Amino acid sequence: MTMLLDQRRESILQVIEQQGFASLQELVGRLGASESTVRRDLEYLDGIGQIRRTRGGAAYTGDSITPFEERGAAALPEKQWIGRVVADLIPNGDTILLDGGTTTLEVARCLVGKSLQVVTNSLPIANLLAHLPSIELILIGGYLYPRTGVALGPLATAALAELHVPRLIMGTGGITEKGLFNSNSLLVESERLMLQAAEEVWVVADSSKFGRSALAYLCELSKVTRLIVDSGLSDHWRNVIRAANIELILVDAPAMSESEANRPGKPQP
Repeated sequence: MTMLLDQRRESILQVIEQQGFASLQELVGRLGASESTVRRDLEYLDGIGQIRRTRGGAAYTGDSITPFEERGAAALPEKQWIGRVVADLIPNGDTILLDGGTTTLEVARCLVGKSLQVVTNSLPIANLLAHLPSIELILIGGYLYPRTGVALGPLATAALAELHVPRLIMGTGGITEKGLFNSNSLLVESERLMLQAAEEVWVVADSSKFGRSALAYLCELSKVTRLIVDSGLSDHWRNVIRAANIELILVDAPAMSESEANRPGKPQP
């Protein structure tokens, strides 16, 4: 039922995004769902700011729903620099749990030469690291969600429930003052177990993610130990993050290219 709910709401968003507007009756016809069900979905999507309810339908106001490859191209320079900084912060010999996502994929690209144990449920990340002799790779299996290549569902949650790692490195679909959000409730179910498994939680995100929510609520800000974000983050959000007692690392790509010595130091294991 959870998958059906997520897929239905995602389908509604795709239709409204593509057309700019869709009527209630059109959505009912396309989805084969009852009018009352579609109304509830529209109310939910309106509540998280992805659409605006109008007379007889809904208009699109949210962020584009795009495939993994296209999302990876968005804010790519910022994600690449974030990936470099995070890789430098990870001590050799460490064990990390690496969540799926476009920014965590950039972290994985920068792990060449590191001696690490990496646990992940992301097929793109596993494909990237599988040939590296210095990486001991542990792949979590399950239902492979087609939009992200991330393993979800009962098999994944059963494996995650047995884990304990020093640190989790994860991305997010959106960050508000309420906390972290992501695009799928099955994904959030797995990520909550990841949060429980880790002693430290590092969130990697480009500054466009702030002030945005998504379909499913993940956790409050207090669950985050360290947040690594590009220097485009507004003063308002810098203050919010620091007020939540989260260590904030701002990545300034030009500054780093001038001097590697300006990179932040490694955390204690």
